[in-house]
Amino acid sequence: MIKYSNTHSSHTSGLLSNNYVEDKGTVMGGCVGRSRMDGQGSARSSTRSKKRGGRNEPLKKERPKWKSEYPMTEGQLRSKRDEFWDTAPAFDGRKEIWDALRAAALAAECNDLELAQAIVDGACITLPHGSLTESYDELGNRYQLPAYTLAPPVNLISETSSDSKVSESTQKQAQPPPCRQEFQLRVRLSTGKDVRLTASMADSIAELKKQLKEQEEIDVIRQRWFFSGKLLTDKTRLQDAKIQKDFVVQVIVNVNPSVTAN
Repeated sequence: MIKYSNTHSSHTSGLLSNNYVEDKGTVMGGCVGRSRMDGQGSARSSTRSKKRGGRNEPLKKERPKWKSEYPMTEGQLRSKRDEFWDTAPAFDGRKEIWDALRAAALAAECNDLELAQAIVDGACITLPHGSLTESYDELGNRYQLPAYTLAPPVNLISETSSDSKVSESTQKQAQPPPCRQEFQLRVRLSTGKDVRLTASMADSIAELKKQLKEQEEIDVIRQRWFFSGKLLTDKTRLQDAKIQKDFVVQVIVNVNPSVTAN
């Protein structure tokens, strides 16, 4: 009896021991595997969110709406954009990211959001608000794009709208002229001479050019009129440019008229 009991006890304890080892291996293996995945996943996601400026939103279709201080032509808008893209990498950030943002902005303006999103994702750029106005690279550097790099202004002047301008000027000429109040307009030539012209607010630059020609014998094609750094066209009136009595208008006299004519 004693012998049988020991044998049975030994056999039973062996089975319990084996079951315990198997259960322990299963439980421990599951815990280790789960904790390893959770640990790596949380660490990886926290690192990504820290480096890339938080959440990442898909690129939205909406464009920023803005208005220029003065009516801007398409050529002036292109020049303004080129100046920004050429100088932006010199201040902050990485050049390859600036190049990617420039390509994405161009694709988005052409309504190719799929290409723009692919460019952004390929460069590991994060968009917290779904817009290119603010973005982050994978190192945490912040990039800000002004509105004029992403959309044209609402007061953009189309370079092909010359016909509409002519029709508008024709309508203005058809209206009765306002009461003429003359004053002495001060004109400063590039030669250093100041000239006084009899003008009114309704006078156009073309009319004043003819008056300057009669008074100073300077051909019209040799005259280029400027006010506040802006070139005045022949159809511009003094009231349009808000040129008043005490203001000074600069006139550049071209020595070689053939250059201006061409």
